[in-house]
Amino acid sequence: MAKETSKMIEPVFKMELEAADPVEPQARWSSFFANHWKGCVVFLMPLLCLPIILMNNIPEYRCMYILLIMAVFWVTEALPLYVTSMIPIVAFPTMGIMGSEETCMTYFKDTLVMFMGGIMVALAIEYSGLHKRLALRVIQMVGCSPRRLHFGLIMVTMFISMWISNAACTAMMSPIVQAVLEELQAQGVCKIYHEPEYQMVGGKNKKKSEDELPYPTKVTQCYYLGIAYASSLGGCGTIIGTATNLTFKGIYDTAFPNATEKLDFPTFMFYSVPSMLVYTVLTYVFLQWHFMGLWRPKSKEAQEVQVGKDNAHVAKKVIDQRYKELGPMNMHEIQVMILFIIMVFMYFTRKPGIFTGWADLLPAKVIKNSMPTIFVVIMCFMLPANYAFLRYCTRRGPVPTAPTPSLITWKFIQSRVPWGLIFLLGGGFALAAGSKQSGMATLIGSSMSGLKVLPHPALLLVVILVAVFLTAFSSNVAVANILVPVLNEMSLALKIHPLYLVFPAGLACSMAFHLPVSTPPNALVAGYAHIRSKDMAIAGIGPTIITIIVLFIFCQTWGMVIYPNLDTFPEWAQIAAEEAANKSRLLAEVAANKTRIIELAANATRLLANNTELLTDLSTSSSNLVGNIIANSTQPLAQMAVNGTRLLTDLAFNKTL
Repeated sequence: MAKETSKMIEPVFKMELEAADPVEPQARWSSFFANHWKGCVVFLMPLLCLPIILMNNIPEYRCMYILLIMAVFWVTEALPLYVTSMIPIVAFPTMGIMGSEETCMTYFKDTLVMFMGGIMVALAIEYSGLHKRLALRVIQMVGCSPRRLHFGLIMVTMFISMWISNAACTAMMSPIVQAVLEELQAQGVCKIYHEPEYQMVGGKNKKKSEDELPYPTKVTQCYYLGIAYASSLGGCGTIIGTATNLTFKGIYDTAFPNATEKLDFPTFMFYSVPSMLVYTVLTYVFLQWHFMGLWRPKSKEAQEVQVGKDNAHVAKKVIDQRYKELGPMNMHEIQVMILFIIMVFMYFTRKPGIFTGWADLLPAKVIKNSMPTIFVVIMCFMLPANYAFLRYCTRRGPVPTAPTPSLITWKFIQSRVPWGLIFLLGGGFALAAGSKQSGMATLIGSSMSGLKVLPHPALLLVVILVAVFLTAFSSNVAVANILVPVLNEMSLALKIHPLYLVFPAGLACSMAFHLPVSTPPNALVAGYAHIRSKDMAIAGIGPTIITIIVLFIFCQTWGMVIYPNLDTFPEWAQIAAEEAANKSRLLAEVAANKTRIIELAANATRLLANNTELLTDLSTSSSNLVGNIIANSTQPLAQMAVNGTRLLTDLAFNKTL
C-alpha cells in the first residue's frame, strides 16, 4: 500500500514541479537599493556624519551633526517631513544643546498659532462656499474670451491664495477650469486632450499604449499651469499665504527679538504685493506666448484662440450657470465675509506705526497677530450659520426641528487641517533656536566672512538663485528651515542688514515651477490634467526667470522704500553681532580651557604613572634589600643557635656528672 501511495504522489509532485512558475533570477544589489534606499539613508547618514562630533565634541558641532542629518532627511524624504521635524525633541536634550521644555516651546509659538488659525479661517470660507462665489463673480466681470478668461482665472487664484493655502486654492479652482473646458469642447471651440495615436498591428488599428494617459492640449496646459503658478505666487503676498512665509518670519523673529524692522502683517504686504502683481502678470504673458500664440498671429495656437474668442459666449454661459447654481448670498456667507474683513482690519491696525493701534490702547501685555486670528476662529464657532431659530420668538414661518449649526464645525476642521505642519514649522524654529544657542549659526556665519569681497547686489542674486534651485527639488518649508538661519548669521558676519538677504530668500523659497514634486499646486494640476513632467519643466523656465529678475530688482528698489535702513547695518544688528562674537569667543575660551584641562589631566596621569613606576622600583628594591639582610643574617643566627644549643647541652651534661 505504501508503495502504491508513493507511486501516486510521485507523478503528482513531478507535475507540480513542471507546472510551477520559473524560478526568479537571483536578486541584485540594484534591486535592493531601489526598494530600500530610504532605509539605507536613515541608517547610514548618522554614521557618515559621526566624525563631525568625534573630532570636535562641542555644542556647535553637535548641532551641526543634527542639522546635516535633518537636511538630508528633509531633501530626500527618507523619513516623512513631519517625523524628521521631531528629531530636535530627542536630540537636543540628549546632546546638551537645549533642554526638553525649551525645545518643545519652540513648536507652538505665536507665528505657528497664527498660521494654524489662518488655515481654520480659510476653511470657514471654504465651508460657506464664499470662495466659489467670489471666483465666479470676478470671472464674469473680466470676460470669457480665452485670453480674458485665462487672465481672470489667474488673478482670482492669486488673490484667493493670499488668504488660504496654495493647495486648497488650486483644488478649488481646478473643477471650475475643468467645467469651462468641457463646455468649450462640447461646443467644438477647443479640445481638452489630443486624439489618441494608433498604429497598425496585424491589420488592425490599435492604440499606441493601452496604459498611456491622455495628453492635454496646449490650451488645457495653459489654464491649469496658470492656476498652479498663480497659487504659488499669490501665497507670497501675505504672511498667512503660505507656510514658507511664516517659517522665515518666525526664524527671523527668534534670531533678532530686538529688531526695529519687523515682519508684521501690513509691512509684509507693502513689501511683497507690488512685486507679486508684477511677476504674476508677466507669468500670464509668458504662458500666453508659450501656449496660446501671443504675438504669433499665424501660429496654430493663435488661430485656435481666435476661434475661442468668437465663441466667448459659450464660456460665459458656463460661468453664469455655475454662479446661478449658488443662489443668492446667504447669511452664512455674509457672516464669514464680515469676520474675514474684521480679521484683516485687525491685522493692519494692531500697531500700524503711523497712528496709535488698538493693541496700544488695551491695558495688556504684548499682543501679536495670533490674537485676532484665534478671535475670528472662536467667533466662527459662536455665531450660527442662520437665524431660523428666531422664528420661535416671532412665530412667523416654520421653526427649525434640528440644532442650528455654527459657521464651521470642528469635524470639518479636524479632517482638513494639515496638523503635521505644526511639527514641520516647529522643527525649523527649534533648529534655528538650537543653532543660535549652541553657537553653530555663528560658526557658519563667520566661516562665510570671505564673501565680503562680493558686492551686496551680487551676493543677493546668489542667495536668490540658491533658494530657487533648492526649492525645485525639496519642500519649500524645509529649504527655508535650512537656509534662513544660515543667512541670519552670514548677514551679521558680513555686516549686512539681515532683512536684505532673509526676505528675498524667504520669498524665493516659494518659487517652484518646474516639477510636480516641487510644490502641492504643481502636483495637483499634474494629476488633475495629466500634465507631463517634461512639459511642466519647460513651462516653468519662464516663470522662474521672471520671478528671479523681478524679485532682485524690487528688493533693490521698492524694498528700500519700505525699509529705508535696508542698506545699512543697524544698531540692533551690531549688538547681535557683538553678542554672537562674544559668545563665540567665550565658547572658544571654554574649548581652549577644556583642551588645557585635558592636557593637565594627561600630564597628571603621566606623572602618576611615573610615580607609580618609581614607587614600584622602590618597593622592589626595599624588598630585595630586606631579603638580602634577612638572608645574610639567617646564617650567623643559625650558627649562634647551634653553638648555644651545644653549650647548653654541655652544661646540662656537666651538671649531671
